[in-house]
Amino acid sequence: MNTAPLLEVQDLHVRFQSGGSLVDAVRGVSFDLGREKLAIVGESGSGKTTVLRCLAGQYNHWHGRLAINGEKLGRKLDKARCRKVQMVFQDPYGSLHSRHTVETALAEPLRIHGIGNISQRIDSILTKVGLPTSFRYRYPHQLSGGQRQRVAIARALILEPRILLLDEPTSALDVSVQAEILNLLADLRQKEGLTYLLVTHDLGVVAHLCDRVAVMQQGRIVDLLDCSSIVGAVPEHPYTRMLVEASRHYSREMVDAAQAA
Repeated sequence: MNTAPLLEVQDLHVRFQSGGSLVDAVRGVSFDLGREKLAIVGESGSGKTTVLRCLAGQYNHWHGRLAINGEKLGRKLDKARCRKVQMVFQDPYGSLHSRHTVETALAEPLRIHGIGNISQRIDSILTKVGLPTSFRYRYPHQLSGGQRQRVAIARALILEPRILLLDEPTSALDVSVQAEILNLLADLRQKEGLTYLLVTHDLGVVAHLCDRVAVMQQGRIVDLLDCSSIVGAVPEHPYTRMLVEASRHYSREMVDAAQAA
């Protein structure tokens, strides 16, 4: 019986060239993920999105070990990984081709992987993300921000992956729409048995959607704790405490803005 975690990240290192020198973006990051929801939080440049892009196959110059169900992932992106892991990006408009209809965007991965019943699958996934099936004929500019993000989620799910990588999935949306997308993600996770790895700067999103949170600073994980620890108690690590206080202030400002609107 395979007892390996669903997702393993062990001693992950990533470097980038910057101004003639090498910069360590990720430095020895390790964590395991089972049937749960893990968030990675941290300031801009902390390396959190870089971790997601390595898992998604967008970066291939990493060192360490990445594995799904105990099977080591190579640096080259292949079809097998795409069937297991998909990513939802921060900007739904930028992640959709402006000249492609929703139908084209959703059909393309199915055709690449040789999966049939395309029309029925498109109708089914649109219904799952809360969109009318008639939206398959629309272009991205004909959709609202929330609707575009629902299409992006549908595209990620149409290959029926087990793991979703979520890169700030609500930060580009209006406050009134953010809760709708978070509720949709929570509902899909329960119905489809998905595992989420979420990158965000908003601890309010973490508390709503995740079980555990990894705090990153300067390419390293400095804290790994249950979400209840950041909601109802004072975290021990000073950087985590700073993020919690900043998030509480930011959440108050969002509430005030929503009430004033």
